[in-house]
Amino acid sequence: MNKNNKLLSTALIAALASGAAFGAQAAEDQGFYAGAGAGQSLVDEGSYDDEDTAFSVFGGYQFNRYFGLEGGYADLGSLESDGVGRDLEASSAYLTAVGTLPFTEKFSGYAKAGFQRWDLDTGVPAVTGTGDDSGTDPTYGVGLQYRFNDNVALRGEYSRFEIEDADLDLAQLQVRFDF
Repeated sequence: MNKNNKLLSTALIAALASGAAFGAQAAEDQGFYAGAGAGQSLVDEGSYDDEDTAFSVFGGYQFNRYFGLEGGYADLGSLESDGVGRDLEASSAYLTAVGTLPFTEKFSGYAKAGFQRWDLDTGVPAVTGTGDDSGTDPTYGVGLQYRFNDNVALRGEYSRFEIEDADLDLAQLQVRFDF
């Protein structure tokens, strides 16, 4: 396990432990949620400097108002090479711990970190280093959320998906539905 994965694993365990501690004092605001998002994927690595429309779907469980777990799928679009490499299509399935900081009753910020299983439709040795077209790496992000009512919220999120030594970024608007 490399240094980044060890650091991320330690941070994830710490987030889970702190989420359990918050659960004892904040039992409200818990339950399942699901949503979808659309935005822009961005890459600026090696011969790749491109952006494309990206989509995501996600779901999770909010243990309390401060902590949740979220899983999802992001279609990061088609990214074109500036020269030497081949075009590629990227996607990711992920699981993250989400820490939330409420600013007001309706407005909050959040950060998330976890692991993802990425897939490139075209293996690109210059980007992945090995020529593999899939792998597991860290993902993390930050966002702001505005809650319209108890069931619907709008989120703005910026996430990074590490793919070996390359970074794909995703900026998007999401709608979240709580059950």
